[in-house]
Amino acid sequence: MGADITVLVADWAHVMDLAPEDRLRVVQESAYADDDPDGSGDVVDGWVWPAAGSERAWLGRYEFPGTLGSYKPHFWAAEGWERVRGAAEDGVRAALDEFLEGLIWWGPQADVDAEQVDPGVFASLEGLWRPGPLIVLSPATVARLRRRWLEAAPGLEGLRVPYAELAGRQPGQWVARFDEFTELVSGWAEVVDEADRRGWRVIGLPI
Repeated sequence: MGADITVLVADWAHVMDLAPEDRLRVVQESAYADDDPDGSGDVVDGWVWPAAGSERAWLGRYEFPGTLGSYKPHFWAAEGWERVRGAAEDGVRAALDEFLEGLIWWGPQADVDAEQVDPGVFASLEGLWRPGPLIVLSPATVARLRRRWLEAAPGLEGLRVPYAELAGRQPGQWVARFDEFTELVSGWAEVVDEADRRGWRVIGLPI
């Protein structure tokens, strides 16, 4: 079974009001709590919000289009960026480097993995339901990544041709086309924008 990721935006104040040893358990249990027993409110792509008046009004879940919760598309988007970033203009490269390094990319140093977990939220990660990718971003980090996206986005279209040439299809590859890359990266931008608008955290868990 491949790695999965569940991406949430969560109310910073509510999460931090929980006892540190309870936060991870509560977030995991709340991510898919059943607000709609009939399932008629479920969506395949986009935002999933708790029912009005729900005790879970402190979080929302984002379903990336076409991914079915798999982390593979995110890995391949990061791989695509790794291959094409040398063709980007300096300003676009610097901004998208920082944006993706905060979320899904391993960073420019091959022997040093990027850190996507801000400290001080979860007392321990021993309670994770399964191993896999983990993202925990404070509101300050979210705001910084949103600013970097706004700097990068206008120049993204200039990567269309280099992406086709440098990041084309490989065996088992997801996100082989430029439009697939931009759709996934723009999904992360939507997550960051929503969290920043609310002053909330972004949390990604392997659920």
